[in-house]
Amino acid sequence: MDLPSKTKRQKFSFRRGDGDVIEMHVRAPFYNDPPAPKGIPGEPFQQLWDYEVVEAFFLADSGKYLEVELCPHGQHIVLLLDGRRKMIRDLLPLRFTSQRSGEEWTGTAYIPLEYFPPNVVKFNAYAIHGSGDNRKYEAYAPVPGDQPDFHRLEYFETIDFSKLAPENSQPSYTSKYWTS
Repeated sequence: MDLPSKTKRQKFSFRRGDGDVIEMHVRAPFYNDPPAPKGIPGEPFQQLWDYEVVEAFFLADSGKYLEVELCPHGQHIVLLLDGRRKMIRDLLPLRFTSQRSGEEWTGTAYIPLEYFPPNVVKFNAYAIHGSGDNRKYEAYAPVPGDQPDFHRLEYFETIDFSKLAPENSQPSYTSKYWTS
């Protein structure tokens, strides 16, 4: 499933990996602004959204959602939210690699299926780069307003996640991360 940014600058693609994994592939411009976070590449990093990142959000019909943030320097953060901005878990482990080449970077994240809330039906993605007054926010499905707010779930677009993970939409789907 390919989801090009409506700005045509970033490209997100997803495929079912081996086992219970969804592969997320990213190709995006590399700005190196702001500079790299001090975190270890391949490890979770708090407040990664303050750096150059791409973010993907997967929203279930229940209002629960998965947020995956990837940095061209190799850091990541995975958040589980139960309602708008109501984080219930963060810093989940993720296998993620990135490569930078000139003015472009690519990355691949292997997202465990159990990180996705049951019955994912909507999606949005963002790219953030720049510092200070030059900070830029780009979106797959734009969110109106003077200030960026990526958690405005009503602007997410419908997707057919069952093409990647048919079991996610089944009543029998369970995940240790999404039990009450």
